[in-house]
Amino acid sequence: MRRYLKEFLSDRRVIEEPRLKWWLILNAIILTVRPGRKGRDYEKIWNKAHNEGPLKTITRSQAEKLAAMLTDERVTVDWAMRYAKPAIAERLAHLQRQGCDRVLLVPLYPQYAAATTATACDQAFRALMQMRWQPTVRVAHPYYENAAYIDAVAGSIRTHLAALDFEPETLIASFHGMPQKYLEQGDPYHCQCQKTSRLLRETLDWPTDRWLTTFQSQFGSDPWLQPYTIDTVERLAKSGIKRMAIVAPGFSADCLETLEELDMENRAKFIEHGGEKFAYVPCLNDSDGGMQVIEAVVRRELAGWL
Repeated sequence: MRRYLKEFLSDRRVIEEPRLKWWLILNAIILTVRPGRKGRDYEKIWNKAHNEGPLKTITRSQAEKLAAMLTDERVTVDWAMRYAKPAIAERLAHLQRQGCDRVLLVPLYPQYAAATTATACDQAFRALMQMRWQPTVRVAHPYYENAAYIDAVAGSIRTHLAALDFEPETLIASFHGMPQKYLEQGDPYHCQCQKTSRLLRETLDWPTDRWLTTFQSQFGSDPWLQPYTIDTVERLAKSGIKRMAIVAPGFSADCLETLEELDMENRAKFIEHGGEKFAYVPCLNDSDGGMQVIEAVVRRELAGWL
């Protein structure tokens, strides 16, 4: 956990602070406290059968299912993790050895952010810089407003809410947060999240006053995108809302931020302050709907190559 956090929090795309100042904070404070705390959180959701986090399990399955869906023998599907194994450089080298001379990078983030999509691409480009014979490269466009994506998430929400024994009074669309200053510096993430949320609400024909868009996982003392999910959940419970549901349309696969933070931490906060019924709508993951979205994005981007 300490090794992962050090790599993640040393990424200049993720933490845009003066290097010396941040090095001292990271090594003297954060890496002495946070690994143990985060390790306990991961323990709650760990895939013990495979000894790996759920994000890795799901991503592998997504790649395997996509490979089965793309029947053209000229197409090879592989996968990698930005801050874990298998490493991006390792898999790009493998693809090159297989004879792949054109590579489509598909960052599995519906909305673009410098701290997510860009850093994944950065890592791929670093690997490409070491290749004498580089493949031709394309990067898939973010799919935050793609009709297939909106319809799939809306369909998932309908299916999961229909299976509940209660009707939510409020539905929250929770997105991963980022420092407010990143928005002010020109990052389009906030705007793309808002559009995703609006399109979902309109597709579901959900009343405006019962639909909220919030941001989670804030870190540090600087202001992040607001309103914060955890504060909103507490406020709703205190205001008399007894039944609520939450969905995470910024994640293509369930992970620590959804399974532990939303479904456990936020659920506990809601119940603690007077709420009674709480539902978390899972990510699309490797479901049929989720795979149709990934396939649609990939087929769109492969146009002209096949």
